[in-house]
Amino acid sequence: MNVLAISCHPDDMEINCAGTLLRCKKRGDNVTVCHVANGNMGHVVIQPDELREIRANEAKTSGNSVGFNVVTCDVGDLLLDDYSKEQRDRLVKVIRDVKPDFIITHAPNDYMLDHVAVSKLTFAASFAASCPHYEPQLGPETPVTPIFYMENSDLVDSEPDYYVDITDELETKLEMLKNHASQIVWLMDHDHIDVLEKTRTISAFRGFQSGVKYAEGFRRCNVALRNTTKRLLP
Repeated sequence: MNVLAISCHPDDMEINCAGTLLRCKKRGDNVTVCHVANGNMGHVVIQPDELREIRANEAKTSGNSVGFNVVTCDVGDLLLDDYSKEQRDRLVKVIRDVKPDFIITHAPNDYMLDHVAVSKLTFAASFAASCPHYEPQLGPETPVTPIFYMENSDLVDSEPDYYVDITDELETKLEMLKNHASQIVWLMDHDHIDVLEKTRTISAFRGFQSGVKYAEGFRRCNVALRNTTKRLLP
């Protein structure tokens, strides 16, 4: 299968769904990760132009270390707009290139505007990508794609429909996250969060709920044309 994770910032994939994507890779799936925002506002000291390059390299280092394909839409932080045709079309191109069997992205009720915009852009782009006469220069149409929503920040208003056992993948997930060194500092300075400890704790909590040591939780986008009888998550 082809799996596409569309995250907002370059480290969101590692925090929320890297364990599941590692499971997908182990079973033979092709895994592509797209971060829509370039993360250029995510630091107190480093200036946006420099940080944009740093975060792109952090994302590539993390993804390449486990065989994921990493792409970006390169939209500046706090500039995401779910009504933007230009931004939607960037995602249409990614979706048509990857031809995913399913997409993982943010939930539409997450905690900050960029995450919410990515969720809505993904939903819109994945439908637009199925229409043959919509911007055909962006590639041939793809079927309407099932979507799974990753956890909201701090698990606020986030109750999973599906759990994925990531017990064997947890340490690799954390090693991937360590590649985002700029964000480990930023999240501590800006939000007073030890993101590595937090990620382990959330994985342990979801594991406790589902009867394993560590797990990731997901909600299904339950709308017409996106459901299937297949088990898509590993």
